[in-house]
Amino acid sequence: MTAIDPSLLLSQRQVQQRETGKSSLGKDDFLKILIAQLQHQDPLNPMEDREFISQMANFSSLEQMVNMSNMMSKFIETQTGTSEKLTGTLDALQKLIQQQSAPSLAQYSEWIGKTVTWDEQSGVVKAVVQKETDIWLELDQGKMVLASRVTRVSQ
Repeated sequence: MTAIDPSLLLSQRQVQQRETGKSSLGKDDFLKILIAQLQHQDPLNPMEDREFISQMANFSSLEQMVNMSNMMSKFIETQTGTSEKLTGTLDALQKLIQQQSAPSLAQYSEWIGKTVTWDEQSGVVKAVVQKETDIWLELDQGKMVLASRVTRVSQ
């Protein structure tokens, strides 16, 4: 007795998918249909001029819509790229402005040994400390004061 080849069983059969055409017609498809119409028309009853002109106008407008769609897609791609570049440049400029406008440690180092006044309190500056973008003054009493709060500097 011979064994049955398992590849012959229905459960192993692979169903081939039928492929169909595109779901929409393009300008080439439209032109092929128009040419086929012209080739297969009845010579005794040809297509009227108005119909032919109408179909050619439809073809022309279809071609223009496709071209316009392609150009719009390209335009959107360029605008997106330009927008991202501008955003990056703007961020870089903002950081540069913050760095330039922020008071530097060197500017406040001149206050060392001088008396500073803030909120009706005063003290002599021993050191100047930078924490992130803020400048702090270390006073002789051990206090730390934000430099931006100082209202007076004296000898």
